[in-house]
Amino acid sequence: MIDRVRQFIDEHRLLANGDRVIVALSGGADSVVLLHALISLKEEYDLRISAVHFHHGIRGEEADRDMQFAEECCNRWDIPFYCGRADVPAEAAISGESIETCARRLRYCYFDELLDRIGGKLATAHHRDDNAETVLWNLTRGGGIGGMSGIPVKRGRIIRPLLCVSREEIEDYCRENGLDYVTDSTNLSDDCARNIIRHRVMPALRELNPSVGESIARNSQLMREAEEYFKYISEKELNKAESTYGYSCEVLLRLPEIILRYAVKQVLENVGAPVDFQHIALIMKEMRSGGAVPLGGGFTASCAQGFLRVVVNESADNDICIPFSEYIKDHGTRVIIHDGQPIFSADNSADKAKINNLLLKHGIPCDIISCNTVFRTRRAGDTFTDARRGVTKSLKKLMNEMKIPREKRDRIPVVAEGSVILWMQGCGTSAQGRVDLSRDGEIIIMGV
Repeated sequence: MIDRVRQFIDEHRLLANGDRVIVALSGGADSVVLLHALISLKEEYDLRISAVHFHHGIRGEEADRDMQFAEECCNRWDIPFYCGRADVPAEAAISGESIETCARRLRYCYFDELLDRIGGKLATAHHRDDNAETVLWNLTRGGGIGGMSGIPVKRGRIIRPLLCVSREEIEDYCRENGLDYVTDSTNLSDDCARNIIRHRVMPALRELNPSVGESIARNSQLMREAEEYFKYISEKELNKAESTYGYSCEVLLRLPEIILRYAVKQVLENVGAPVDFQHIALIMKEMRSGGAVPLGGGFTASCAQGFLRVVVNESADNDICIPFSEYIKDHGTRVIIHDGQPIFSADNSADKAKINNLLLKHGIPCDIISCNTVFRTRRAGDTFTDARRGVTKSLKKLMNEMKIPREKRDRIPVVAEGSVILWMQGCGTSAQGRVDLSRDGEIIIMGV
């Protein structure tokens, strides 16, 4: 078995010489074998090995026994031991999560903190049968290609060197090497879905195919490769569809449906929004009609103005209003215009070429600034006059034409004199705020 584990480690580049590896040690057969196997490979890879146990505050004395066993195991093999602890039932009651979900979250949170503190990689003892159970469970829930990919061999700082061996091989290894381990009594009952798959479904499938674990492992590898390919293609298509205000629905809707599905999924993942098959299907529908889909967690997917974007729902008041004379004390770049040319002071470190490019579009003459000129966000009744065509429009209409997302409009700063907009971020100066190079004077250039 050790030879197969070594080959698996090398094939997937799970370890490099000199790595620090922290083994997640529950005390069960899987984790004990993982620790023993890595100790056997310690000199070969020049590993620095330690172990971590997490006490979930469940199962009472049995959990205390597991923690004590894990610590004694590390003492016997002269391995540094770390232990985290949480009251999972109490935390789950507050968070509304299931006990299993909450336990996993808190466990990996502690593992991440430990990795941040001492560095290295975390090795978990998932094996081939765990992978098969995960694939079958995801299949019952409609997990898609990602669910059929099973347990990844590595994810970030987490590695899984035993995914190439079965539970039966692990138990054989324990007998051959005289390794003791403890058994979690909750794994023996059929109280949860995973145990039903383990105790009923897998044995039935083994009657049809004794190598079912290997077969599922091969298929999950193929699904993993397909998943990576679809992600790669969807990311390329997202780059083509990306614009200032989101992703063009018109461009994305030309894609094959499976690529579109992955693209939408990627958009959600990029901002940390909840990802759900039904949400993705609804978003794909709304991309054609221009609606919105509440995602939960404070996120909404908006498809308005022909752009897909994920909005963070904000309850805070975004309105600002500052006297412009106060604002320009610390913002904007001052330039003197003389004989139609900008004059830069010696201490002006701003990019002069950039200032020249922005002078006419984003410059505001100081001589038009009054005590009523303010730096603020939009208000009802605001108007903007195009400096080139002299056409005056309501700011609302202008933002509609510019396809500025509704959720961003209240956060876009403007410089205004009453309801007359002199400058707007992303648009520039209006006819009333524009620079006349035939007149000498001081100019404030916004955004530099």
